[in-house]
Amino acid sequence: MTATTETHVAHGDTMAGESTHTLNPVSADEKTWGWFAIFNIWANDVQSLFGYSLVASLFISYGVGGWTAFAALIFAGFFVMWMVNLSGAAGEKYGIPYPVFARASLGTAGSKLPAVLRATVAVFWYGVQVYFASTALSLLIKLITGIEGGTEIMGMTGVDWVSFVIVWAFHIVIFWRGMGWVETFLNIAGPFVYLVMIGLVVVLWQKSDGQLLSATATIFANPEGTIATEIKGFIAIVGTMVAYFSAVMINFSDFSRYAKDKSAMKMGNLAGLPLNMILFSALALLTTGGAAVVYGEAITNPTEIVERTDSVLLGVIAAITFFAATVGINLVANFVPAVNGISNLAPEKISFRNAGLITSALALVIGGFWNAYISSFGIAPFVNTLGACMAPIFGIMIVDYYTFRKEQLDEDDLYNMDGGRYHYNNGWNGAAVQAFGIAAVFSVATVWVPDLSFLSGYAWVIGAALGAVLYNVLAKNKIKV
Repeated sequence: MTATTETHVAHGDTMAGESTHTLNPVSADEKTWGWFAIFNIWANDVQSLFGYSLVASLFISYGVGGWTAFAALIFAGFFVMWMVNLSGAAGEKYGIPYPVFARASLGTAGSKLPAVLRATVAVFWYGVQVYFASTALSLLIKLITGIEGGTEIMGMTGVDWVSFVIVWAFHIVIFWRGMGWVETFLNIAGPFVYLVMIGLVVVLWQKSDGQLLSATATIFANPEGTIATEIKGFIAIVGTMVAYFSAVMINFSDFSRYAKDKSAMKMGNLAGLPLNMILFSALALLTTGGAAVVYGEAITNPTEIVERTDSVLLGVIAAITFFAATVGINLVANFVPAVNGISNLAPEKISFRNAGLITSALALVIGGFWNAYISSFGIAPFVNTLGACMAPIFGIMIVDYYTFRKEQLDEDDLYNMDGGRYHYNNGWNGAAVQAFGIAAVFSVATVWVPDLSFLSGYAWVIGAALGAVLYNVLAKNKIKV
């Protein structure tokens, strides 16, 4: 490569079996993820505490029948599968991560904008999820030892702080060993969560004296709902689930780059999205129905259901499960994109481990202060604004790769930071920046403008489509393939 090309020299902290740098194309030896590993990316993404509560609440919160909600969840699974097959294709084919893929459409310098946006969201939620995972470990310690925790400091007891530091360190151990360990953890955590969920259904079945199915049937029934209500609820649920998966949709090449081949990626996405959604939604529905019979109310928080069972054994198992599930989604949705985004700021200086340490340091601050201070600041609008900004990037990248590039990229030019076809004007593709700016303004407006709030549930899809259309118009006849 030329002197102006981003070099692929070895770093001192290179891991065995890993590329010398996290942004380098993965080698053939590193492309080891089969369909089961891809499936577990989605299994861990869904099976967090928030994921369970979200799916369970959709059956009772939109005023639609259970069959409508169930159909919407499955449809959303197929839609997201289609989207990630599109966004992950370049990663699988060329072994490149999301920040490098973005260089083709936004430019070698311009790609830092979407990478920073994605990394900012990821770092914030990484710190928050470290805190939530530590609550599961704290519950486990209290169940086993009987210790209550002691005096609170910044909203957490001594046991809570010890748990938080242990979980924070546990994340470091996993990433320090490389993506092979990430894959192994996901492969263990995904199936384990299902075993516990099935066990919880069995416990509720026994406690409900066999009335679990009849209670579930009442959730499916919605005699008062009109066709218009059902259609509106269907669209709203699909929009909610697409928004939930939107972050991973845009940077899925961070994971597809490790897939053995395209068929493994597609099979993993099929099993991990629509098929996984069917099984997970069914278990969430049965658990919600069983809890309604046993406790007289529809409970969407699994930890509350576990606490009410008065079973120490189930509590211990559930605490371990919730810990594994939360760490799993943290690795998938937050850690990997944060590391790649941070590394893209200075590719030759910030390695995988260095970026991981930066992410972990920020997580220590965010997670440590979350319970006492940050959670009361109303962070949601800030995070939602960044999420809305990312939507047009998806549309721009897809149109560029499939319409203009015909799925062909020049790998050397992707790493040439001072020249080549992806350098455009001083590293910025003006057409992409304009399309992004216009579409992002609209997407962000749905977060902040009250008159557009009815579109907030569909903002990601609209923003992505608008970004794609505008880029197609502005970049036509200007792109050098």
